[in-house]
Amino acid sequence: MTFEVQHTDAASDARAGLITTDHGLIQTPIFMPVGTAGSVKGVHFRELREQIKAQIILGNTYHLYLRPGLDILRQAGGLHKFNTWDRPILTDSGGFQVFSLTGIRKLREEGCEFQSHIDGSRHIFTPENVMDTERVIGADIMMAFDECPPGQSDYKYAENSLRLTQRWLERCVKRFNETEPLYGYRQTLFPIVQGCTYKDLRQDAAKHVCDVLGKLNDGGGVSIGGLAVGEPTEVMYEMIEVVNEILPKDRPRYLMGVGTPQNILEAIERGVDMFDCVMPTRNGRNAMLFTYEGTMNMRNKKWENDFSPIDPDGCEIDCIHSKAYLHHLFKVQELLAMQIASIHNLSFYLRLVGDARQHIIAGDFVQWKHSVIDQLGRRR
Repeated sequence: MTFEVQHTDAASDARAGLITTDHGLIQTPIFMPVGTAGSVKGVHFRELREQIKAQIILGNTYHLYLRPGLDILRQAGGLHKFNTWDRPILTDSGGFQVFSLTGIRKLREEGCEFQSHIDGSRHIFTPENVMDTERVIGADIMMAFDECPPGQSDYKYAENSLRLTQRWLERCVKRFNETEPLYGYRQTLFPIVQGCTYKDLRQDAAKHVCDVLGKLNDGGGVSIGGLAVGEPTEVMYEMIEVVNEILPKDRPRYLMGVGTPQNILEAIERGVDMFDCVMPTRNGRNAMLFTYEGTMNMRNKKWENDFSPIDPDGCEIDCIHSKAYLHHLFKVQELLAMQIASIHNLSFYLRLVGDARQHIIAGDFVQWKHSVIDQLGRRR
């Protein structure tokens, strides 16, 4: 993987870049649809390519490890061959999911022992076997194994958690460097910056990641984790600023699990390049649409006889179907409603970051951001 910063914004830290992987190019800023178990819920790959214009999608190591399992993925030739997605894939390490299993996991220096949420069977994730697992999955971009502490952790817990994450990171890098890709194309590893909402811990984490990047055999970017987990929004923005002051400018920066359209624009202004979140599909399945004019609840009666397009500036499906028709589909609980809403929301998120990129290149990103950000959050 390589990364080139192509344009920077004179009035902010926003930048437009290009990530090159063996499965294709990724123009940044970029939003990555979440394909937890090898698919983006309710969306065909043809729609991801042609309407949503996704350049990269995510897979989840925890879920793919449990189902379909590593034997099936290896036999298939990796996730790309298994699900036929021919563009880049990023996998998280499964750390967030494992540490969300409160009550059925045990944390120790070796790794994290947990019980499957499916059948209660016992497993252990270690930095070494997570690297091996991500090699088998075959993602272009792999995440290091970390502990994602609760957002409201006290300082002592956050510090101990960070030290563990740092020791695990060293082991991840060692294992990554000792192993080779399995399917004939390159993979790269992203360390994750943790530290909760404590400035000194975030600074320490960012400095450690900078040191580790120099040890990696194949490039690498940086992930910023442990945010958007309950802390105030302004604190999240402050933590992004704290770490981006330290992180190298020649590596892509990935803000994990974020967020709303407003969050994304604020983070782009602060120098973030990559984003993922389940919000577009999860909220879409619950009848919420994101637009430049604000959010729409398609179950509301006000859309019952609105025969205008879902979004006249949106993707093909937005222009074909009316608000009234989508309202009807949700009212009668047709599965097509969730599919249309998911396609719309993902398409809008990709359009948003694409528009941000164009305004960074044009040199007026901050002015454009100020002109749209308040409207994005209002309810229609």
